[in-house]
Amino acid sequence: MKKLVSLLTLAGLAAMPALASAASYHNVSVVDVNCSKKAAADPDAHTRDCALKCSKSGYGILTSDQHFLKFDEEGNKKITEELKASGKKDHLRVNVEGDVQGDTLKVSSVSLL
Repeated sequence: MKKLVSLLTLAGLAAMPALASAASYHNVSVVDVNCSKKAAADPDAHTRDCALKCSKSGYGILTSDQHFLKFDEEGNKKITEELKASGKKDHLRVNVEGDVQGDTLKVSSVSLL
């Protein structure tokens, strides 16, 4: 019986990567986690300065159906670099690709528009 439980547990763990789904989002708003709820009403008004000030909370995107997907650690690093290099003041939009795992986006690429 213990072997059966162990095998079922291993099978379940092996299937977990299959639960991730590849996703591609174009021209979506990027905001920091701290401001995600407040910025949902008007994400284009969220400023670059605020996003950089709140960078320790991490970043994510607001999808067209107002769902917030947090970036993984690598995605946070990539978008922080993009924001620091940008001269944009607001209207922070990105193209991003990655794997959706629950409410997190494991970012493979992101570019600030």
